[in-house]
Amino acid sequence: MSDLLETAHPRPEVLAAFEGATGFMPVDEGLALYAAAVTAARRTGLPVLEIGTYCGRSAILLAAAARETGTVALTVDHHRGSEEQQPGWEYHDPTLVDPEVGRMDTLPRFRRTLHAAGLEEHVVALVGRSPRIAALWGGRLALVFIDGGHTDEHATADYEGWAPHLAPDGLLVVHDVFPDPADGGQAPYRVYLRALAEGFEEVSVTGSLRVLRRAAG
Repeated sequence: MSDLLETAHPRPEVLAAFEGATGFMPVDEGLALYAAAVTAARRTGLPVLEIGTYCGRSAILLAAAARETGTVALTVDHHRGSEEQQPGWEYHDPTLVDPEVGRMDTLPRFRRTLHAAGLEEHVVALVGRSPRIAALWGGRLALVFIDGGHTDEHATADYEGWAPHLAPDGLLVVHDVFPDPADGGQAPYRVYLRALAEGFEEVSVTGSLRVLRRAAG
């Protein structure tokens, strides 16, 4: 872990809730995300935000970081599932389909996840499409965590919509960054490269998770 990040660990019950939640983030990447959120929130006093809530696995850690630092975690998702979570795709979970409308709906599972973890009061769920919410958002953010749609269209829109809201010295976190195409899709990797080209500096690398810092000024 970079010395630019605090050495911060979630409480045991938070880590247990994270490990028990539906989702895909490995523990080591989750711990790196938590440390980044604590560092950024303490440094700026501002909210932390993620794009891509799914069932709330990573939101548990962001909420715990917000509780620890006296701020709030914002999480953005339309809750209809990303491309790879639709029927017939690799990450489809039929238990998350709303039988009444025949579409994915991860919002109820997310709410149960936060309730079980005792962290509801530390989270504001923003339900809708990321670019539309970003266009309405007027405040600054301590941390932006990009983990939504993995097409170039969606990953780029998340970066362009939310990175400008980062405070000076804020942290940008990008998940599923795979330099080798054999390991995974390339859209998050291209966002990561663009951020570096546009002045962000790398703070830490943990698995497919990249933490970048927006230089002050």
